[in-house]
Amino acid sequence: MQRIVIAALSGGLFGAGLLVSGMTDTTKVQGWLDVFGAWDPTLAFVLGGAILPMLLAWHLTTKRATSLVGAPFPAKPDPRLGHNLVIGSVLFGAGWGLVGLCPGPAIASLSWGGTGGITFILAMIAGMILAQPIRLQIDRLAAA
Repeated sequence: MQRIVIAALSGGLFGAGLLVSGMTDTTKVQGWLDVFGAWDPTLAFVLGGAILPMLLAWHLTTKRATSLVGAPFPAKPDPRLGHNLVIGSVLFGAGWGLVGLCPGPAIASLSWGGTGGITFILAMIAGMILAQPIRLQIDRLAAA
């Protein structure tokens, strides 16, 4: 029960932060990405507001074996850049730039309706379904 409460509070705080920061406003996000046009630098503060607490959390968790609710921390990822990371990053960045949403803000944007967020989430679900078969094909091509 404790994990559900912590997850609900964390998710609510995250969603509220997305709304307050403007991350659910596609024009604000696309303005951030338009560095040679009508650039909007305000999301740099959102980025800093996300990175600084995360750096603190990483520092604090290096001294612990388990989380506050007793679950073990996941293993550190492989630091090497592989084709899966590069392809996934390019696809994520292209989608974010074209639409102005990523998964968290898209879900938060459902709170005020409209078809943009719904369309994005349906496309995201389709991508999740297709990701594994496509990844297997890419792995086969990379091994050949």
